[in-house]
Formats: sequence, structure tokens, C-alpha cells
Amino acid sequence: MAEPPRSCDCFVSLPPGSKEDYVIFGKNSDRPRDEVQEVVYYPSSSHAPGSTVECTYISVPQAEHTHAVVLSRPAWLWGAEMGANEHGVCIGNEAVWTKEPVDPEEALLGMDLVRLGLERGDSAWAALKVITGLLEQHGQGGACREAPEPFSYHNTFLLVDRQEAWVLETAGKLWAAQKVTEGVKNISNQLTIGTEICAEHPELRAVAQAQGWWSGEGDFSFSAVFSPDNPPARMEMAKQRYTGGTALLQQHNGSVTAEVMMSILRDKASGICMDSEGFCTTGSMVSILPRNPDVPCVHFFTATPDPSRSVFKPFIFSEHVRPVSMVMSPQYGSDDPVRTQPRFQHQVDRKHELYKAHQTALTSPDAGVSLQETVRYLESQCLEEIEAMLRGEIQGQELGDLFFDCVDAEIKFYQ
Repeated sequence: MAEPPRSCDCFVSLPPGSKEDYVIFGKNSDRPRDEVQEVVYYPSSSHAPGSTVECTYISVPQAEHTHAVVLSRPAWLWGAEMGANEHGVCIGNEAVWTKEPVDPEEALLGMDLVRLGLERGDSAWAALKVITGLLEQHGQGGACREAPEPFSYHNTFLLVDRQEAWVLETAGKLWAAQKVTEGVKNISNQLTIGTEICAEHPELRAVAQAQGWWSGEGDFSFSAVFSPDNPPARMEMAKQRYTGGTALLQQHNGSVTAEVMMSILRDKASGICMDSEGFCTTGSMVSILPRNPDVPCVHFFTATPDPSRSVFKPFIFSEHVRPVSMVMSPQYGSDDPVRTQPRFQHQVDRKHELYKAHQTALTSPDAGVSLQETVRYLESQCLEEIEAMLRGEIQGQELGDLFFDCVDAEIKFYQ
């Protein structure tokens, strides 16, 4: 049997695709079934000139200032599958394979690039320049799952802010980008940029021509030139999800809200909400980015698998944000199997408190009904408060602990 797709789906709606004057971002992170995804917050910080930062496998020069970020990430690595920063920038990534071979050497993971872009970019375009600069200098590569068997890939990204979105697709150190300023757009684990290239690696076309992939004449389509001749089965199978996601966005085009985006991420018929034997949707994110810069952005995270049986909990950047230990995994320091050599020779328990409570609840006899009920109830309560805030009826800073409160309420329900 062909392997299931090992990737994710990212979505964005910009006015007039959205019901209100908001940009709506969404992502499902599909990962190995037992992998734990945590939600972590890091405040803005200043760093000494010449310092370095240790990513998952390699160290790179540190920026003198990093923005505050909230990240949803596999607990074993440094980077993130998706996240947002204090300036209203959201980024998600996808696995992809191209004609460029995947470098077996350890370099930056696509997930490292997500975090680096969020920490250093105050707009979607600025984050894109951060990612492409680091990609060109350090490359991408290394094991992308916590297992001794090699599994690596290249990456595509969806970068979004209050005004626009960028699709960034890579092939090794090469890249092309497409700007999106209105309507709806989704990406999955395949190349989608054709001739609509708005920015690119300076040697992109020269390399394609030298390799015999492009004649040098006529229009240049990134997806046509760089898509592999014999794509992996996982890429072919993911086409259904990409097509299904496009159809769902078009169905709601002009009326997309956070609730609509959550419903798309929960859609099982299309395969967007994945639940296969080996892989499942291990974490989900939805963000509301108001065009009005005076209104705070709201970012919802599940921190648990399967969004159809999880609660989206809102996070708002404020002066009073505090890390929520209940969605943070245990740390193992230098004894972590990702740090010891050779890597991944043993496993450790990365389950955080919410994950354990959620998994216990799933095994109860009435899990289906009770979880669906609590999902709807808890979300409806949070969304009512969020809508009141966006209308200006209550101040955003009053909701600084809302993510903590929702996580706490969810755990108490499961218990």
C-alpha cells in the first residue's frame, strides 16, 4: 500500500475572502501519530553582538533583537511547525520534494526557519527575507522526525501578516515566492507557484537551465520546472487534500471567519483532518489578524491531536503573557536523544499535562459525545469574548490569561 502523505495544510483568507476586515490564517500539522506538540511562548529579547543560537542541529548567528513569539512545535526540536509573533506575523510550513536532491547532511530544518522568521521578521515580507537569507547561507537538511530511520524533505511556507500573504517554495537553497493580496489561498505538500513569481533566488533560472530542466525560452513556471518527474507516493496522495482544501475555501469565499477556518481544519472527508495508522493531525492553529493595527491579533491553538476532538484556545500577546506549563513538555537537557550522538537511539516521554488528560479522555467509553460537547462549549465561550474584544467592548489586555484559563478549564473537564 502506498504511504500516506506526510505533510500538512495551510490556509489564508484575505478580504474580500473574509467576512470581516480580517486576515484569517489556519494550519493543521500532520506528524507521526505519537509525537507530542507543545505550545510555547518566548518574550522579545536582546542579544549580544556576535552571539549564536543553537537550532535543532546547527548553530547560526543570533540577531541582536528577537520578537516575542508563540509557537506550536514537535516537543523534540528547536523550531516550530507554526506560530505567530507580536507584530501579527504567522508562518506555517509544508514538506515537499523537488528535482533538487534532499541534502543528507544536518542543516536547518524547515521548522527552524519558521521560528527564525517569526523571531526576526516584523512583516510577512521581512520574515521571507530572513528565511531565504538563512536558507541560502546554511541550507536545509537533517532528520525531520524523532526516529533513527532517515526522513528529510524540502519545505514550502505560508507567511501572513495583517495586510498580505506570501507563498514561499524551496528546492534546496533555491526558492521562488508569490505574493497574495486578496481572496483565499491554500498550500499542501506540492509546488503550486507557476509563472506568478514575485521574487526568486538570483540563480534560480540559471540553475534550472544548466540542469536541462528549462530551455531558457518562454514563460518560467517554478512548479513545472522543479516538480519531480516521479514524485513520492505521499505527494501524489496529498493532491486530494490540496484540492479538497481549495474547494472548501472557495465554498466559503467571502464569508471566512475563525469558526469557518476551524471547520475546514476539522474536515475529515477531504483528509485535511488526518487520522491514519501512522500519521495524524497532532496540532492545529487558527489566527485572526485585523487590518486595523489598533486591534490585537488573536491566535488559537489546540496543543492536542485531532482538531475534531480538540479545543481551539485563544492566545493574545500582551504585557502580562506568561508561559503555560500545562502545554509544555518535559525537558531532558544534554541527555535528550536528539542531543546525544548517534541521535534518536532511545525515546523519552514528552507528554505534557494537557496531552495526557486529552489522551485519557479519548479512551473513555463516551469520549466521542463528551469531547464534542466540550469542544463546542469551551470554544463558544472563548469566541464570544474574542468577538466582544474585536468589537471594542472589552480591552484586549483583559484577556492576557485567556489561553491559560482555557487550558486549565479543559484539563479540569477531562479529569
